[in-house]
Amino acid sequence: MTPAPNSGAWRPGDPFGQRKFAELFASRPHALEAGGRVGDVTVAYETWGTLNSDRSNAVLVLHALTGDSHAAGVAEPGHREQGWWEGIIGPDAPIDTNKYFVVCPNVFGGCQGTTGPASISPDGKAYGSRFPRITIRDQIVVEAALADQMGIDTWAAVVGGSMGGMRALEWAVSFPERVKRLIVISVGAVATAEEIALSSLQIRAIKADTNWHGGDYYDASAGPSVGLSIARGIGQVNYRSEMEFDSRFGRNHQGDEQPLEGGRYAVESYLEYHGEKLSHRFDANSYIILSEAMNHHDVGRGRGGSTAALTRVSAEVTLAGVSSDHLYPLRLQQELAELIPSAAGVEVIESPSGHDGFLVALEPVGKIITRALQ
Repeated sequence: MTPAPNSGAWRPGDPFGQRKFAELFASRPHALEAGGRVGDVTVAYETWGTLNSDRSNAVLVLHALTGDSHAAGVAEPGHREQGWWEGIIGPDAPIDTNKYFVVCPNVFGGCQGTTGPASISPDGKAYGSRFPRITIRDQIVVEAALADQMGIDTWAAVVGGSMGGMRALEWAVSFPERVKRLIVISVGAVATAEEIALSSLQIRAIKADTNWHGGDYYDASAGPSVGLSIARGIGQVNYRSEMEFDSRFGRNHQGDEQPLEGGRYAVESYLEYHGEKLSHRFDANSYIILSEAMNHHDVGRGRGGSTAALTRVSAEVTLAGVSSDHLYPLRLQQELAELIPSAAGVEVIESPSGHDGFLVALEPVGKIITRALQ
């Protein structure tokens, strides 16, 4: 169970945007899709807005791979930066907290307050290499248990991009009666071969670090921070676009450094910066566990394929993708539009920022969400 210094279930009237903790599966362990069971799961989450009397105005916002529950708000204890979707959630924002009660949980398997590999197991030691294999479906079962505890039977909307989009899609397929509106951004029905390949290289980079220790590095003097930094650099190249890299960096040198004399190009410094930044706030084991869960993403697994699975979706559906996204290209969202009966088409986010466009192109993303919630 993850230590929760401010633990306590949510109550109506709780302050906005402050991290809370829910304890789940204490009496009934969760049976995992890949086998095994897990109990005493802690979920960290944040809320904004006020839940109405019939609990019909709740919106579930789901974060991407290295995100967390802090989707909106200023930097605060436990969160060094403002919310990752600041400007999308708030009073008079696209997800208007004057109207909606917004919930953002940290994902199961993560490292920002929710039970994951760094959490303390029942034997008093960190799970480490013993943390079980989990899937996107396991993650949304945990989120459904959180909704049950909060007394939310139906979400007015479920919204997510990238890994959050995988979870949003699984919500609508696994619990169609609980999702009124669905907003899925920058993802497909299954993980593609290229996505799996890129994730596998990142995982190998972490495991090649001499401080990996088989995943049991929590009591060691150092963890696999170098491997995680390289993994993040690999990811960063694929989260952005060639167009953006060329316009931002070109062949510029980093400061006064001379590459022919052993110095760095500016783009190399950029990748090192983001890799080191992540290694200071994210657990390498969680990066692997969540990356593998994304690799296993397949809404049609055990359901007769994607076509059969997606006919279960009964929500009002909005699909969106980024024009320059080569990691989750628009063809994947177009495939979803063809397979989901209630989907009208694909909204295109015009941005040069590649896959990360759904996080940085806030104006077009906000307009899409505003239309979807109307």
